[in-house]
Amino acid sequence: MAEAPRMPIESGCPDPIQYMHPTMRRNYGQWAYHDRPRPGVLHHTSKHNEEIWTVRAGTQRQMDVYTIKKLCDISDEFGDGFMRFTIRSNIEFMVDAESKVEPLIKALQDAGFPVGGTGPTVSMISHTQGWLHCDIPGTDASGVVKALMDDIYEEFQKSEMPNRVHMTTSCCQINCGGHGDIAINIQHTKPPKINHDLVANVCERPTVVARCPVAAIRPAMVNGKPTLEVDEKKCICCGACFPPCPPMQINDPVHSKIAIWIGGKHSNARSKPSFQKLVAAGLPNNPPRWPEVGAVVKKI
Repeated sequence: MAEAPRMPIESGCPDPIQYMHPTMRRNYGQWAYHDRPRPGVLHHTSKHNEEIWTVRAGTQRQMDVYTIKKLCDISDEFGDGFMRFTIRSNIEFMVDAESKVEPLIKALQDAGFPVGGTGPTVSMISHTQGWLHCDIPGTDASGVVKALMDDIYEEFQKSEMPNRVHMTTSCCQINCGGHGDIAINIQHTKPPKINHDLVANVCERPTVVARCPVAAIRPAMVNGKPTLEVDEKKCICCGACFPPCPPMQINDPVHSKIAIWIGGKHSNARSKPSFQKLVAAGLPNNPPRWPEVGAVVKKI
């Protein structure tokens, strides 16, 4: 098992070394090469001829305590007691012998966790919080992910794509989104509807005015009350005004759509950052299964 964690500090992230498999710790930064024996399995060989196998499985981002305990039990029994979560909510188990790989895979699959997501596969979809946690969602990002991964479940387990495919979903246009090979984002098509009776009591108006990226919001008086107004000729329907001012409601069951973008990336790894390109717009925001979105993604 991992060593006792160090005492917390006020900033920064925990030291990852203490949670690593002993083989990883001994060979940190000393790996000679790696290969992929099968989808969902990585095999690393160090310069000291030590080997380690990593088995990756898919999990949901929001997990109950029972599921977490089940994963921990599998790790203790089959995975040397060491595991970690990736940024895309996959879980990885490390073992120091090839003979432990197949029993670990069988235990995960028997428990309902698909093994895959390495190499030229559709990786688990990175997503924002959606209706469960977010206070401004235009759609349920995690619900879109659930529906999509049900449709392309097998593509996570197989290595038959031209390259690795990263996807993201976002439940609004302006906060916690992300670039990906395929990005599914909310798309507002109408300016916000303002409840003028509440603006003065709820909103810090100068902050809201400053928040607008195209200077489309200005102070106003309506029925003798201080409020805000929107120049609809300037408004780009981004929704940036809604978080600091909930009375400027922009989410709409009819006019909030879903758009799909492709090709963007943040990092400098392997190639320079790039902007996304819009390939589909105006798709219905149609919970709980979003069939129109799924059809477009599968076609891409």
